[in-house]
Amino acid sequence: MAGCRDERPPLAPRAVASDLAGADLQRGKQLIGDYGCVACHTVPGVKGSTSTVGPPLAHVGLRGYLGGVLPNTPGNLVRWLLDPPAIDPRTAMPNVGLTTDEAQDIAAYLLTLH
Repeated sequence: MAGCRDERPPLAPRAVASDLAGADLQRGKQLIGDYGCVACHTVPGVKGSTSTVGPPLAHVGLRGYLGGVLPNTPGNLVRWLLDPPAIDPRTAMPNVGLTTDEAQDIAAYLLTLH
């Protein structure tokens, strides 16, 4: 049981939206709806189905990894959103053709969902 009390640093510092300077949270929320992310994910604050194909996206900033393979940092979240199969070819999440600005806006919105 001593191992349970071992103080270890987190895999990555808690990811926060303010790390994505210039990102537009409201545009990110709108883009989540526009790109149909709610067809696979439940996203707090975005109307749509409550699908369980992909994981719910509440508390994304608290996760250690993105897609189970990429350390969770704001920059890596943007990378993941831009082209998930390039990071993990086995992922079911498609490349939906986001621009870098769109991915930053979506990432910033997701990181507000603590």
